[in-house]
Amino acid sequence: MPHSKLHVLHVSTEVFPFSRTGGLADVAGALPYALQKHGHESSTLSPWYETLNTPTAPEVIKTFHVYGIGDVVLGRVELDGVNHYFLNFPLVHTPKLYGYENDPERFARFCLAAMHALLHLPHVDVLHAHDWGAGLLPAMIQYAAPHPRLHGISTAFTIHNLQHQGRWSPQDVLSWTHLPSYLVHPDGIEFFGDVNYIKSGIRYADVVTTVSPTYAQEITTPTYGEGLEGILRQSQYQGKLRGILNGLDTERWDPRVDPDIIQFGDYAGKQAATKALREEFNFDDKPILAAVTRLATQKGLDLILPFLKEVLEDWNVLILGGGDANLEGIFTVLDEHVPSFKFRTGMQEALSHRIYAGADAFLMPSRFEPCGLSQMISMRYGTLPIVRDTGGLHDTVPPHIGFRFRDATPQALRNVLKEARGVYEDRQAWAHRVQEGMKQDFSWEKAAAEYIALYRTLLED
Repeated sequence: MPHSKLHVLHVSTEVFPFSRTGGLADVAGALPYALQKHGHESSTLSPWYETLNTPTAPEVIKTFHVYGIGDVVLGRVELDGVNHYFLNFPLVHTPKLYGYENDPERFARFCLAAMHALLHLPHVDVLHAHDWGAGLLPAMIQYAAPHPRLHGISTAFTIHNLQHQGRWSPQDVLSWTHLPSYLVHPDGIEFFGDVNYIKSGIRYADVVTTVSPTYAQEITTPTYGEGLEGILRQSQYQGKLRGILNGLDTERWDPRVDPDIIQFGDYAGKQAATKALREEFNFDDKPILAAVTRLATQKGLDLILPFLKEVLEDWNVLILGGGDANLEGIFTVLDEHVPSFKFRTGMQEALSHRIYAGADAFLMPSRFEPCGLSQMISMRYGTLPIVRDTGGLHDTVPPHIGFRFRDATPQALRNVLKEARGVYEDRQAWAHRVQEGMKQDFSWEKAAAEYIALYRTLLED
């Protein structure tokens, strides 16, 4: 079927702009549009949270009953030609997306409702499940489908972050999902006595992808495999594991038209954005080193603490983020007492745009990074990334533009910051890097073409 139109349904626990905590939502929100630009139909299915970001409530198109859940409301919002579907029942109609003790039950039940919703949606060729919250779906399509016509649906599963796996007791998960007990074994969905949601996706999806080629290689090793390197190596040997680099929503992230910044399209224009950020935070004339990030061990910002005093002699430092209470406390004290260190907490969308536009350098010392979008945004906005050489950072930050370091140690980070500061002194060399970074193509075009080719192989098998 070389020229037939596909319908791909993306199932995710968050989809931008309706619900978001991080990069998962950005991908689930952008990829369907990229697929539609290639002439295919692509839609999303996600929970109908209490805090859904939509001007009006979704249009209710169906209410159906699911044993173990009760009535489930199926809603729809059409946005720029893409249908976004939502499932509403008490367990998922919550103020927050995550952070509840019963999250494993909430998303197991969501998977069950999603499978039943397929009977009320237009025909789906490929169900593309994203991360642990949708990880049980491929197994459920194979072993718990409520209607024979669901057996013909091909499944893809994307790992966005292997560290978050979803684990719970088999007895409960089987009761929530109607999966058969014979799947609970080490070659099935069992993992050290629990059901592992992400392992289920890896084991039973027709194809498994992750969000960069380098991360796809890294997770087959004990260092990055989070205990699942064995099944991932097996998937790799079977030709089932692929790494497809995420794209960037280049319409949302475009410094030429971004309404939240002083707009610019070249190095000269960027200087105005930098001047505005410097004035906003009352920084002196040192270059601005920024980070927009979750404060978590993965992100590696703690690596800067042992030599932060030295860093502040060379840079103004600006951090927007939240998470780890210890880091938040340290950064809050620094913000109050050190003029060249500023810390803002929470998800502040407009401020994040001003930071990307106005900073000179962008810091991402991640211990691991499946893909990362911030480094792509920063280059597009003329801000040079300083990154650990891992995962998607390796695949997206060329050494002639940004600065990379290999070891996740304070000394290695110290050395690369010194290197970047030295290059900054040569303003012509710095400007050349900025201009090259702004030329990089991070659009979804290439990734969408790779996904379409992958979907077609599933339908041809």
